[in-house]
Amino acid sequence: MAHAITQTCCSDATCVAVCPVNCIHPAPGEPAFGGTEMLYIDPATCIDCGACVDACPVDAIFPVEDLPAGQREYAEINADYFAGAEPPVAEDGPNFHRWQDPEFDRVLPADFAPIRVAVVGTGPAGMYAVEDLLLHTGAEVTLIDRLPVAGGLVRYGVAPDHPATKRVGEAFARFHTHPRVRMVLGLKVGEDVTAAELAAHHDAVIYAVGASGDRRLGVPGEDLPGAVAATSFVAWYNGHPDVAPDAVDLSTERVVVVGNGNVAIDVARILVADPDDLAGTDIADHALQALRGSNVRELLLLGRRGPEDAAYTRSELLALTHLRGVGLAVDDHDPRTAAAIEAAGPRDKAALLRDVPRVSVDWAHPPPAGRRIVFRFHSAPVEITGTGAVQGVRVTGPSGETEIRAGLLLRAIGYRGAAIPGLPFDEATGTIPNTDGRVAGLPGTYVVGWIKRGPTGGIGANRACAAETVGALLDDAVHGRLPAPELPAKAFHRLARRRNRDIVDARGLAAIDRAEVARGGRIGRPRSKLVSVPEMVAASKRRLRRPV
Repeated sequence: MAHAITQTCCSDATCVAVCPVNCIHPAPGEPAFGGTEMLYIDPATCIDCGACVDACPVDAIFPVEDLPAGQREYAEINADYFAGAEPPVAEDGPNFHRWQDPEFDRVLPADFAPIRVAVVGTGPAGMYAVEDLLLHTGAEVTLIDRLPVAGGLVRYGVAPDHPATKRVGEAFARFHTHPRVRMVLGLKVGEDVTAAELAAHHDAVIYAVGASGDRRLGVPGEDLPGAVAATSFVAWYNGHPDVAPDAVDLSTERVVVVGNGNVAIDVARILVADPDDLAGTDIADHALQALRGSNVRELLLLGRRGPEDAAYTRSELLALTHLRGVGLAVDDHDPRTAAAIEAAGPRDKAALLRDVPRVSVDWAHPPPAGRRIVFRFHSAPVEITGTGAVQGVRVTGPSGETEIRAGLLLRAIGYRGAAIPGLPFDEATGTIPNTDGRVAGLPGTYVVGWIKRGPTGGIGANRACAAETVGALLDDAVHGRLPAPELPAKAFHRLARRRNRDIVDARGLAAIDRAEVARGGRIGRPRSKLVSVPEMVAASKRRLRRPV
C-alpha cells in the first residue's frame, strides 16, 4: 500500500532523507526541488515502510487507504506528478537525491574556539538556524524574541484550522530547554537593546525577524476604517498582542479580499467557515466570538490576473471545496477567465475550477442567501469608496469600471520586512542586504528567512535558507573572521534584565503554555491563547508549586 503526501506538506525534505527507495520527489539536488508546491511520493516505488511518516514534522503523509476525508484527492495528485515523467536522474552518484552534507557538517567544533551566537526571532527560520548550531557545533545560543512567547509565524501566521502545520512548533520547542540555549523573550532589539549592544556580547548575531509588515495597494480610500491589511486580520484571529480584540468589524454581509495567494485563501476560509468547526482549534477567543456573531455571507477574492496565474497552491484551493455549507463560484464577467479554465491541463491550478459554477453577479445588490466564496479574476481595485468607512471598491474590467458593495476590504498582496535600527535596509525589497546570509558591512551579523530573501517560500524553505546562513557563519568562524565579543555572556543577561524587568525565560514560557492549555480545557477547547503582553508576563511568573 503506497503512501501519499497531503495538503500540509512543508517541503523541508526531512522525509527524503529517510526514504530507503528514493520515492519522494523532487528531492534536493533535482532541478525541480524548491520549485513545486509540495513533495510527492511515487506510488510505483513506495514500499510502505512508513519511515517518511515518522519523519514528517507536520503529519502530512498517510497510507493511501487511510487518507482522511477531504484529502483523498492526494492519492491521484501524487500519482499524477509521476505520470509520463522520466525517472529522476542522479547527477552525482546513486545517493545524490539525499540531503547533501551541508558545509557546516564538515566543520568540527575543534576547528574554532567556542562561540556565542544570538538568534533574534523564534519562528521557523530562526529555529532551523538554532537546530543547525546545536546539532553540529558546540555554540552557546541566546534565543531572543520581542514577544514573551516563542513561535513567530507558527503561532501567529499559520491558520488555526491547520493544526498539523502548527505541530512543527513542537519539533522546534525541544530546543527551548537545551542546556546551551538561554531564552530571552520579550526583549525588543532596536528599543530595549541596540544592535551594537547585542553584537558586543556575542561572536555572531543571526536576525530571523521575518516580514511583519504588508504591501499597500496605493489607491484612494485605502486608509478608510474597514480597509485592513490581511496581515493584521491574520494576527487578529491568531491572538497577536499587536492587534486589539475589537480591531475587526464583521457586521457587513460582503467582504472583498484583494489577492490570490494562500493568505487570501486563508482569510476567506476563516471568514465563512462554521464557527463550530473552528472551536476545536486554537483560534483566539475574541475572534471565535466575533465569527459566531458575524453577518458575513459572501467572500469575493479579487485577482488582478487570470486563474492560470493565481498564486495560491492547489492544496489550499482544494481545501475550499470541502468547506461545510460553503459554495464556490467564479464571476464570469471576463471571457478570458472561462477560456483559461477550459484550457488548463490536469496539473494546472485553473483546472480545479472547471466544476465550479460560473455566475453573473450584480455587485450593487446584497449577496444571496447562504455562504459562498466568489473568484473574480482580471480585476484591479482603483478606489476604495465610502464616507467615514468602507462601503465598496471600484475595480477595472474589460467593460470598464465596476463598483462592488462591501463593508470590509482586506488587502492580501504580500508581506514586507521592516528596518531594524543599526542595520542596513533595502527599501525596495524590504530585506536586509546580504550575501549568503552575511549582512553587508557588518562582520559577525547574519540574516535568515524572509528578512534575508523576501517573503517567499513556506516553512520548509527556511531549512535550506538556514543551512546556508549557518554555513557562512561557521566558515567565518573557522577563518577567524568573527569579531570577538567585548563583554562576557552573563553581562548580556544582566543588561537585558535592567532594560526590561519582564523578560521571560524557558521556564516562564512553559508556564504560559500551561496557563493557555488550562484556560482552554475549562471551556472545552485545546488552548485559549493569552492575547496581551501583561497577561503573558503574569502567567510566566506562576511557577509550579512544589509538593509539601
